[in-house]
Amino acid sequence: MSDLVTGIRAQVRDLLARRRVEYVVGYETGSDGVNARPFFAYTTEEADRLVFDNTCTHNLTKYLVEPERRGSTIGVVVKPCDARSLTVLLAEHKFPRDVVAIGVVCPGIVQRTREGGDGEAPQARCQVCDQHTPPACDILVGEATAEGPVLDQFARLAPLEAQSAAERSAFWSQQFERCLRCYACRQTCPQCYCDECFAEALDPEWVGVRIGRAENWLFHAIRCFHLAGRCIGCDECERVCPVKIPLGLLNRKLRKEVLDRFEYRAGTRSDERPPLETFRKEEKLDLA
Repeated sequence: MSDLVTGIRAQVRDLLARRRVEYVVGYETGSDGVNARPFFAYTTEEADRLVFDNTCTHNLTKYLVEPERRGSTIGVVVKPCDARSLTVLLAEHKFPRDVVAIGVVCPGIVQRTREGGDGEAPQARCQVCDQHTPPACDILVGEATAEGPVLDQFARLAPLEAQSAAERSAFWSQQFERCLRCYACRQTCPQCYCDECFAEALDPEWVGVRIGRAENWLFHAIRCFHLAGRCIGCDECERVCPVKIPLGLLNRKLRKEVLDRFEYRAGTRSDERPPLETFRKEEKLDLA
């Protein structure tokens, strides 16, 4: 058993024994015996099922915004990217600051298979991650590490940005034509928490229910702009897409634009609203 697992279990047992939280959202070994999956620990005995390894990919802050969980005092295990997501939700006042964030120093996440073992490369987000210690957590498990060198977070965009507008349009048309409109991307995203999604609104109807290129374009474009200045780059939307649409590229491009124009990175401060949710008279975007 790793020191991280021992530390997580000890902290969760303490929180539950003192009734500091009603339950803790963490990870357990999945039914495939290989990858971790979300787990809710309600008792000190259940805390012994918690694990943490390089397959703990899910962003567990998604569970904090579910309507049935609002009002509960919850503990949640967070990686650095998940902690940034939690910071965005706090800035948007999605719940009182009574959530207990159990931060875990993250070694990087892979997507293992039964045959692949531990040898697979880290996920794309982890290959450019320069933050291995969760920011602004209440409890830290693991030894805080010096942050790595500043990496090019947007190198993956270079081939697409080098294309003409027509080439990029053709690329995304091809991608969106494969979309099933299953909404897995929306369901896994912590920043998608509207009680009624625009994609399902009927009065007015923003997006038709037909699964077609035009409707798919509109759904993904609107969702992407809704996440501008709010996406923290966990790339869970891309991971869960059943037809492997590179949704992380869309969100990464918007993150780059927000950083360049507003010098803002989502999830760094809970006392600052995302720039596209605010208006300042002195701001000039030099769009002329």
